[in-house]
Amino acid sequence: MDFPLTLQAILRRAATIHPQREIATRRSDASWHRYTVADMARRAKCLSLALARLGVGPGDRVATMCCNHYRHLEAYFGVPAAGFVLHTLNFRLHADDLVHVINEAQDKVLLVDECLLGVLDSFRERVRLEHVVVVGGDDSISQAEYAAADTLDYETMLAGVAAEDFQWVDLDENQAAAMCYSSGTSGRPKGVVYSHRALTLHTIVAGLSTGFAISEHDCVLPVVPMFHVNCWGIPYTAALVGAKMVFPGTCIEPVSLLEAFEQERVTITAGVPTIWFGLLDALDADPGKYDLSALHTLLVGGAAVPESMLRAFEERHNLRLVHAWGMTETAPMGTISHLRHGQPTEPNEQHYALRARQGTPVPLIEIRVRRDGRLIPWDGESMGELEIRGPWVAKEYYHAMDKTDRPNDDRFTDDGWLRTGDVVSIDPVGSMKIEDRVKDLIKSGGEWISSVDLENFLMAHAGVAEAAVIAKPHAKWNERPLAIVVRRHGQSLTEDELREHLKPRVASWWIPDDFEFVESLPKTAVGKFDKKKLREQFVHGGILKSNNDN
Repeated sequence: MDFPLTLQAILRRAATIHPQREIATRRSDASWHRYTVADMARRAKCLSLALARLGVGPGDRVATMCCNHYRHLEAYFGVPAAGFVLHTLNFRLHADDLVHVINEAQDKVLLVDECLLGVLDSFRERVRLEHVVVVGGDDSISQAEYAAADTLDYETMLAGVAAEDFQWVDLDENQAAAMCYSSGTSGRPKGVVYSHRALTLHTIVAGLSTGFAISEHDCVLPVVPMFHVNCWGIPYTAALVGAKMVFPGTCIEPVSLLEAFEQERVTITAGVPTIWFGLLDALDADPGKYDLSALHTLLVGGAAVPESMLRAFEERHNLRLVHAWGMTETAPMGTISHLRHGQPTEPNEQHYALRARQGTPVPLIEIRVRRDGRLIPWDGESMGELEIRGPWVAKEYYHAMDKTDRPNDDRFTDDGWLRTGDVVSIDPVGSMKIEDRVKDLIKSGGEWISSVDLENFLMAHAGVAEAAVIAKPHAKWNERPLAIVVRRHGQSLTEDELREHLKPRVASWWIPDDFEFVESLPKTAVGKFDKKKLREQFVHGGILKSNNDN
């Protein structure tokens, strides 16, 4: 019973029980790299040995700046299996944020894709890395080609060691296995460290029918970047249960994804809403072109999904989106919206309304809602801030013990819960609905308006491609909603049409006084609408004066 819960056990099981399971990666030229779980495990061991030769020791951080491919998967296992800490870097962050993240984490080695060397060049002189290892494109890189840059080649480094020399080291399940940083939409990115125990339990629960429901019979293609919260834990769960893994490499445009889904008979995929918006447009443009009969689940998280998108995928293309919620601090799995016993499985209003919710907490996760210091009842209407706890939920940020710089200490309650910053309601059977972010709620005349609901209703209009809603100061009502809308191609949509569209769906005082039409909406490094930039562009501390000022 004292057996340690570590990622080592997952790697051993994968290599012994599912050694011949295929791992496929799409190359940039549309060809495929294929090998087996046994091959991956052998190379992961070689990576452990090679890093040790570079002087990496227990607890040292090994950073990756890589896309979704098989070599990144080798790091997912090879780094923590040796007692090192895997630190996946979001290469879409600003160079200043990457400098902050690398230096605060004290990364010792960086594994970087060849195609991202330009990103590295933008900040390399400002970080304290001991070694940079270039991960080649489709083939190994000539060592001489990069000698002047004082880098190593990944394939050359692995060729210098033998997997047979690898020895399993004893690990404490509570020691660090990996770390990620938030995307930094408010202030500097904040670090979260995950223990072996946390990731192992997360991996097991993700495989349950009440989690991501991944099994040996599945073929999984994660579109969610491998730098984003451990790729939602999908690579670990797929390895544990023996699912086939498919990685898109750098090819994540809709047509490339659809081709991969069809060719590899993908059954489960995962990504943020902006990915699925693009996929839906591609499917609508050429219905019936792709055979996606194997694809039964599109996991979606990172932002609330409009009910209209759920309907569009299911009714027009027979594809089912499954809504999930989580965050960097929760590793990330928190809740998931599976239909429960007794709930309608046939498409109808109630069916879609239930599936548009963020769902119930997965096993071992507990949630509660508080407002003004008191608990809010689970009545489906009362709203407050979501708090969460569980075996893979952070209890502090990295370096939070540094008394001179304690970022967002108020995110953690005295009795051990994480304050998420999400405003939610929970119905009597425990199903959660994200109403808004605390910082995004619009407080008009003393009442709350949900920007999330307004966005979802706007995006239900056939002429709207994307919509974001922010608060604008108002002389009388304190704040009023401002809608920023991207029209679908070829549509000549007007403000009055959108107001008429909203009238039967929301209270009259929810309807925005002002609309702005734009060509595109800014996105964060993980694909969410960047409301910070929208506020900078459209608010600037001004007072909104409207014709509806009564």
